[in-house]
Amino acid sequence: MGMEVGENHGSMSVPNVVPLIDILLVLIIIFMVITPRTPNGLDALVPQPSPNQQQSQELENKTVVVQIAMNGKLKINQEDTTWDGLGPRMETIFKERADKIAFVKGDDDVLFMDVARAIDIMRGAGIDKVGLITAKLEAGQ
Repeated sequence: MGMEVGENHGSMSVPNVVPLIDILLVLIIIFMVITPRTPNGLDALVPQPSPNQQQSQELENKTVVVQIAMNGKLKINQEDTTWDGLGPRMETIFKERADKIAFVKGDDDVLFMDVARAIDIMRGAGIDKVGLITAKLEAGQ
């Protein structure tokens, strides 16, 4: 604090703000240096898929559903298969896919043993996630 002596009022104290301004200027400079700058990246070109790769992408987007009928028949989507051919066929379907997700759909009267057998074969074929489709789920309830 500084002090002024005046003619009329006597002594009067006045705060010395010069050190305060110096501290504020140093803090502003520190915060300006610390603040993150927007990263400047390099320009990159994204590779475009060739026409025959677009067909394989359509196959990848197709959901694989193994259907188990009451009479023991198996279908992979709309393609008929057998219990012995289920594993190798699933391996060929998922050989080039990144997401290994498939679903099992059984009729209402199918034994759970058959559904569990299909899940076991699918897991043995390298499918990571196997989901179950029920009649209520298919109806949207």
